Amino acid sequence: MTPFELMEPETLGEALALLDPDDVSVRPIAGGTALMLMMKAGVFRPTRLVSLRRLPSKHSGISSAANGDLVIGAMTPLSSVEHSPEVARAAPVIPRAMRRLSNIRVRNVATIGGNLAHGDPHMDLPPVLIALRGEVLAVGNKGERTIALEDLFTGYFETVLAKNEIIAACRVPAQGATRAAYLKVTTGSAEDWPALGVAVAFAVEESTIKSARIVVSAATERAIRLKTAEQALAGAALDEKTFARAGDAAAAEAEGVSDIRGSAAHKRELIRVYVPRALRQAVHDGTHTSHGASRR
Repeated sequence: MTPFELMEPETLGEALALLDPDDVSVRPIAGGTALMLMMKAGVFRPTRLVSLRRLPSKHSGISSAANGDLVIGAMTPLSSVEHSPEVARAAPVIPRAMRRLSNIRVRNVATIGGNLAHGDPHMDLPPVLIALRGEVLAVGNKGERTIALEDLFTGYFETVLAKNEIIAACRVPAQGATRAAYLKVTTGSAEDWPALGVAVAFAVEESTIKSARIVVSAATERAIRLKTAEQALAGAALDEKTFARAGDAAAAEAEGVSDIRGSAAHKRELIRVYVPRALRQAVHDGTHTSHGASRR
């Protein structure tokens, strides 16, 4: 790695002052699990890293708002989210999904803010949080703004965050009676990077599906909602024919990308198969969160 300056501010304001909106080589760093890999590979050569590790503890806590929403500080380690009683009560699909998110060593260090700000389409958490209507609070020198997670990601490793903006917190509505599930397909071990991630969330009223959300990632350039497939579910009966129609609609709608984990055509077929499986899993409370598709 090339030499770089490491700054360790103790407040969010100090951290923002150290960032440069015109210099892409100056970055904030939280857990650093992804950024360090990019640096070791020579993909990213920073001139300055602004460490957020010394920020006050309020940025690394989990609480429930008056309306039941989860509020998670951006510096909260993923393992804390995974094992939080508040998260388990408000949105049980989140800890179920996180059991196969990378490995325990990474989850102990990586933070929820860094995970979202990184913009990697292979991350497991973004599709789950998008399905749950999550949002982030971003803070910059011009003030604060709230960004719906479905609007945060704009492309491959790209977000709407400015170079001098930092995610301060993540807010997730309580799951309540919403049924939700996340499935991932890997070409290696169960906790490996997915070839496809599928998150679904929907409400049911008298065996009729309401307010459905379907999100795919990894097979696409960014985590994205499939609104045509969602429309195939709206007002439909909770049965296998409906699930199959949603799978067909999802495969037709998603713009897959080819990479080392499979061709775009292969990933479209995965979407066709796994959207119904995720819907079926949500009906059964998502007791299993990962399916391997090993090619070894």
